Amino acid sequence: MDPISQGTIGAAFAQSQVKDSSAAGKIAAVTVFGCLAGMAPDLDVFIQSSTDPLLFLEYHRHFTHALIFIPVGALIVSAVLFRLVRHPLTFRQAYLSCLIGYATHALLDSCTSYGTQLFWPFSNYRVAWNNVSVVDPFFTLPLLAMVVLSVAKQRRVFALAGICWALAYLLLGAVQLHRVSAAAEQVALSRGHEANRLTMKPSFGNLVLWKSIYEHQGYYYVDAIRGGLDTEHCPGERVEKLELSQHLPALDPGSQQAADIERFRWFSSNYLALYPGRTAGVPQIVDIRYSMVPNEVDPMWGIGINPQAGPQDHVQWYSQRNLSREMRNAFFALLAGDGCQGLWHDAQKGEDRGP
Repeated sequence: MDPISQGTIGAAFAQSQVKDSSAAGKIAAVTVFGCLAGMAPDLDVFIQSSTDPLLFLEYHRHFTHALIFIPVGALIVSAVLFRLVRHPLTFRQAYLSCLIGYATHALLDSCTSYGTQLFWPFSNYRVAWNNVSVVDPFFTLPLLAMVVLSVAKQRRVFALAGICWALAYLLLGAVQLHRVSAAAEQVALSRGHEANRLTMKPSFGNLVLWKSIYEHQGYYYVDAIRGGLDTEHCPGERVEKLELSQHLPALDPGSQQAADIERFRWFSSNYLALYPGRTAGVPQIVDIRYSMVPNEVDPMWGIGINPQAGPQDHVQWYSQRNLSREMRNAFFALLAGDGCQGLWHDAQKGEDRGP
């Protein structure tokens, strides 16, 4: 998740282990240690290369987020902060605060859809539970308020209240995920499709509007599902699944670009499609899991394939995260239910179409 959420959850859990009877001066100190340790794993974003544009994809949420690395990462952070920050803590207390804060990071990241390598070095599987957005103020702001109150009042009860809120919100996300997944399966059935590899992910900043992706006969179908009091379907688009032999037949299988495509395939869980490039003559392979408007195939990032590239040349990296007025209006229209319909409507269309 975003750094504010990571720091806040780390601070709250660190505060929770301070007894009120010994809180004087310690709540503020463990808040700082827990907060900074909670953000520290994302220092892996500095692992980049000027010649290999995909290196950061491989190492973000990599070893710094692994369960086995938590004690080591906490030790590094506590050793640095113990000397740099004025505080009343013993090293044991400082390390415990950093250990708790650091441990929250990867687990919270795993609740999003990006993918976190919790089990490195034993597996490169990217854990993604898809029950909260990477940025969600409804999760973060109440928790942040409780952390501030815990420092101001010198009482951990506020931190505990914030933790209860965070856990309840994540549980609500899991419940919503179950609801909208069932709805997305009904949508596919209404079309006469078998929903292979169905994936649901919450849209930006809420647990109401979700993006649905499934595969059927060589196409990805992208829709939005609203999980309000009733579940509703917001029809979207479809895009052809990437097949290298069909879409890029001239690509040398032994080239660096071909190897980069496989790296990108791993990162995107094989949700790849060919998309019109933003640069003329440069085909773009995109990760269709992410778009600003959940029922559209308008990728946030992708890689460009240069037909004139040499065998050792890497792909190009594209990123598009600008939220235009049109995108913003389309997003809030979907969030309000405009253009969405009840599942009974989809079922009726399936009956009208016949077997």
